[in-house]
Amino acid sequence: MGTNDDDIPAVSDQEWARFMEQAAAGPGQAPQEPSARARMVTARLRAEAAEPPGWRTGPAWQEREGRGRGKRRLKAAAAVVFIAALALITLRPELVIDRVTGKAAQNDEVREPLAAETARPTAAPSTLPPDQPTLKEPFKGSPALQWADGAAGIEVPEAEAVGGMSKERVADALENAKQFLVAANLDPATLRGERPAAALALLDPKLGDELGRLEQSLAAPTKENDPLNLFTRIKPTELKSVGDVVKVRGRMWVEPGKEAGQANVLTDYTFVYPFVKAKPGAEQVERTIVRREITFSVADPGKWQATAGKLWLEKVGVNLANSGCDIYDGFLHPVFDEDTPTGPTPSGTPVDPYDRSRSTGTGGQEGCGTLSRS
Repeated sequence: MGTNDDDIPAVSDQEWARFMEQAAAGPGQAPQEPSARARMVTARLRAEAAEPPGWRTGPAWQEREGRGRGKRRLKAAAAVVFIAALALITLRPELVIDRVTGKAAQNDEVREPLAAETARPTAAPSTLPPDQPTLKEPFKGSPALQWADGAAGIEVPEAEAVGGMSKERVADALENAKQFLVAANLDPATLRGERPAAALALLDPKLGDELGRLEQSLAAPTKENDPLNLFTRIKPTELKSVGDVVKVRGRMWVEPGKEAGQANVLTDYTFVYPFVKAKPGAEQVERTIVRREITFSVADPGKWQATAGKLWLEKVGVNLANSGCDIYDGFLHPVFDEDTPTGPTPSGTPVDPYDRSRSTGTGGQEGCGTLSRS
């Protein structure tokens, strides 16, 4: 058994959870990390016009400045839990025996991946021990630990004929929607700020002005025309991804369009990105959580002005959690301890960025808000 910085015996998060679950007094409640750094923005894109973002929340600087005090409080809480664990071991020595003999390792803490999401959840994921992410474990303390890795998390449902569109056309639309999401959110070139050519190539040239606005957003981002509405991008000179894994959770489904010969592919996915500063020796890991709800529309070219095998953007909603809320340069800006406080003061009820039980268009507020965890 190792020790932490305060010479207190260290036990894994899962072991503490198991101890507390088995305690006679019932499970205790772990302290929650006061992350509270977020940006959220809702946008709606239609073929005719793009509407400006609806709401966003941003970094809570006062929370960040108090992180040192928070760590001390967490260490004190850990000491209390350790004492409780010793009492439990006195009553249940087999817990330690299993650990020493290796039996516990067989059940240990590699969390099983979650089954694919088939409907909107009814509640947020349960709270985990408030562990800080590390270079070796960038998803530590996050519900995303059990989420799928990368493109594997974007599962295409079985195609059926919908809205007068054949099964084959629907299947093609579903596959193209997945490829767009992969190119826009997971492709390394897109992530490091390059033009998302593969994603743009999947959009119908007949979108016209809408395609022009997307190209303009990439060339000269503004608050009203922000490429982060559709594409995840960072500056390689400022940030570096931790590892090669982006955690993904969500679902995709099909509904009839407004008219015969039209169908909509609806997608709702959350992406979790771990970053460090792009400088030698950087160790602090910060996660940015991006949730995108995108409705793609497809139509029968024989009945409508549409290009076979291409997608239309019907509607887009996006929440960006842990990125400077007053910066509109087209790149993510997660907040680190060393960053100088800037921008508006955060306020409002903390939002859980892992909560997928509500739409991106609900629960927001004007100005900068806070996160309950990151």
